[in-house]
Amino acid sequence: MLYNLEEIWYDNAELEVSEEVSFLESGRREKYKILIADDSEMNRSILADMLENEYEILEAENGKQALEIIGGCQQTLSLVLLDIVMPELDGFGVLEAMNHQGSIADIPVIMISSESSASCVERAYELGATDFISRPFDALIVRRRVDNTILLYAKQKKLMGLAARQIYEKERQSRLMIEILSHVVEFRNGESGQHIRRVRFLTELLLRHLNRRGDYRFSQQEIGTISIASALHDIGKIAIPEEVLNKPGCLTEAEFTVMKTHSQIGAQMLDNLPVHQEDPLIKTAYEICRWHHERYDGGGYPDGLKGGDIPIAAQIVALADVYDALTSDRVYKKALSHETAVQMILDGQCGAFSPLLLSCLEEVADTLKERLAEDTFSDDPLRLRGIVEELLKREELSASGRTLRLLEHERMKYDSFAALSGEIQFEYTSSPGTLVLSPSSAGRLALPEVILNPTQNENLLALVSKPEMERLGAMLLATTPAKPEVECDCKFRLAGEERWFHVICRATWSEEEPSRYIGAIGKAMDIHDSRLKTDDLERMAFTDQLTGLLNHASAQRQIAARLAEKPKGKFALVIFDLDDFKSANDTFGHQFGDEVLIQTAQRLRKSTRSDDIVARVGGDEYLLFLEYKAQPEPTIRRIFSALCFRCKDFTISVSFGVALTETVGYDYNALLQAADKALYTVKRGGGGQYRFYDGAMQDTFSVISPIEEAGEGKGRKTRRSKL
Repeated sequence: MLYNLEEIWYDNAELEVSEEVSFLESGRREKYKILIADDSEMNRSILADMLENEYEILEAENGKQALEIIGGCQQTLSLVLLDIVMPELDGFGVLEAMNHQGSIADIPVIMISSESSASCVERAYELGATDFISRPFDALIVRRRVDNTILLYAKQKKLMGLAARQIYEKERQSRLMIEILSHVVEFRNGESGQHIRRVRFLTELLLRHLNRRGDYRFSQQEIGTISIASALHDIGKIAIPEEVLNKPGCLTEAEFTVMKTHSQIGAQMLDNLPVHQEDPLIKTAYEICRWHHERYDGGGYPDGLKGGDIPIAAQIVALADVYDALTSDRVYKKALSHETAVQMILDGQCGAFSPLLLSCLEEVADTLKERLAEDTFSDDPLRLRGIVEELLKREELSASGRTLRLLEHERMKYDSFAALSGEIQFEYTSSPGTLVLSPSSAGRLALPEVILNPTQNENLLALVSKPEMERLGAMLLATTPAKPEVECDCKFRLAGEERWFHVICRATWSEEEPSRYIGAIGKAMDIHDSRLKTDDLERMAFTDQLTGLLNHASAQRQIAARLAEKPKGKFALVIFDLDDFKSANDTFGHQFGDEVLIQTAQRLRKSTRSDDIVARVGGDEYLLFLEYKAQPEPTIRRIFSALCFRCKDFTISVSFGVALTETVGYDYNALLQAADKALYTVKRGGGGQYRFYDGAMQDTFSVISPIEEAGEGKGRKTRRSKL
């Protein structure tokens, strides 16, 4: 069963208004809430004495407390009596806050003050106050103005409900007559009664998608007019002989010529109407009737129009008509599947359509399939919007109209801000699971504005992975009413590219005790470019720019953390450098030297594991830190061998100094000094070897003999700590 939400809204609104009016006019069966906000306890007591027999009284002693009560009782509060001069926040500040929150539209405010200057009164009215009462208080005046204000708001609500119902009835009757005529044609044509509804639904779906994409700017009234007029696209068939109209086989050339006349006949019927020729609905229906069989390449009928010469309304209805014809049973064919019909249209097997409309059909195909399968789409989706727009034009509802205009302005403003900033704004309701996107966000993501069961929606999951969605959901469930905000960085896939977004959400909780999680509102901001810049800066801070390995400081931090994490693990720290690297630079130049350093780093990466720590310490010196299980010597020998290679005509060899935690302990500086001593021992022996540190090695900074200084070690690098 399809429920008419707008009718339910009207019925409830009228019921609420009638109850409110009868409440005021028949002895008050229950007490309405009034908030008295005044810093003087005496003034609050006087007003409470005047009103407590007829109303439930709430009190606030300053503006801040008043706003808290208004926020907590917005749905049940009927009136605010507001003093101007108060601590924390004065009465004008409260009015400004109520304007910002939008509560001033629903809760009338009467100012109470001994300050009655013209400027003060004028400012109160400008900020939305309904009335002004000066002290000292007169009980009769206070009660009468309170009653009148509540009654006025109740009658305004009733007037809005009655006006809305009248507009709805007028629109409903007009549509009903059009649908009766359309169904007469359908009945005669042997088509199902759903054809008109489906064509109208797809027409509106395409119109709204064109709006979201920005290709066209249809007003809400234009969308409604075109959607209604689509129901009249085949009225000319009423004049086609039944033996042609319902022939089960293929039409002969002569019969097809007769069938094609229905578009001209329908247009002529509308053109011959004695009245309403200037009505937009008649003009649009004429265009649709006459030209919905034209084709984008000029191969259609009756006038052979081509491309943009065909009115866009006729183009859209033509596409909707062809889709429904393919997916419906007819006297001459069985229904095709949704996928087959869409593919046939996209492949050009059913005539030529605008590339823009074909793109739109492809983008809304999934939504179309879901809605048609559920058969829950409303045949009047624009009714409430049309009623709101009509109400805005009514002078007798100027106060309500102003509020509606402000609300619409705020909606447009926030959506414009979101579009300009690139933010994705959303609202989530947990039961039933529903995700609502702002119009600009839906357009950017190429998604519908309302998504049911978002965690199961394939199009949404193509943008946000299920693990990311579940992670955000877990964070929201972990919030509390006191701390409802969450922030995180997530990856979204837009246009085939993964991009970083910063998501800010506020969980919403029910008011009853205990509170329960009911959903969230939030926004996602594209931070991809700034994130990449930050990552680049971090990488530059932690890595050596020539080789891409870690720098010494970064490696030291990681090694110290690893040693602290596993205080009983078996680790080896290796310090090594290239033998005779200076002669390579002198012989082949510094560019060749840089190439040698880069190739050494590449070989080091290939010969080590992902959890080993490798770094360039500086110059031609490197550092390696690894964990081993049994004996470290085979691993050290393998890596050592991998780093001995030939580049151009220069043979690269290395010298290793190795320190083990089993020998030295778990202090980083001690390991580093031990490995350095072992390396120095290798250098003294001519290089090109590896050596493990043992306790017998003397301090390398005091063993250089006078003979070595005089030249015995000439041609070898003299080891000096650069660490």
